[in-house]
Amino acid sequence: MYQSLTLCHSFFRWLVLLSLLYAIFRALKGYFNDSGFSRVDNLVRHWTSTIAHVQLTIGMILYTQSPVIKYYWKNSYLDTPNADGFFFSILHMALMLIAIIVITIGSAMAKRKHSDTQKFKTMLVWFSIALLIILIAIPWPFSPLASRPYFR
Repeated sequence: MYQSLTLCHSFFRWLVLLSLLYAIFRALKGYFNDSGFSRVDNLVRHWTSTIAHVQLTIGMILYTQSPVIKYYWKNSYLDTPNADGFFFSILHMALMLIAIIVITIGSAMAKRKHSDTQKFKTMLVWFSIALLIILIAIPWPFSPLASRPYFR
């Protein structure tokens, strides 16, 4: 089960990134072209948030099953720091949770704005902040904190 969750979580990482990038692109285009907030824009907003929430759910289940997390919490009192354990037990989880909260707030606020320009601007700001947080929290192969391959 752990391997399946890891594979699924790795796959959804790319869906989250692609959907966020596409939503930011549409928000930029709509904001600067003074376009109307179309049904497609609303679907992109909605599905970006939904994909992020699915990824969070998979991540939370993975968090409870991960041997790295279990080892870290069992041995976190030891003097030798475990960089992988700290990254995945605390840093990755906290930053990703914050990013999903930012996406959720941005999506909800954009939905409730009255003008199309304000909807695009709200989406652009909140989704961009979330993307930045996510890019920091992903265990990239080149990350000094914890590295994982692009596809697992």
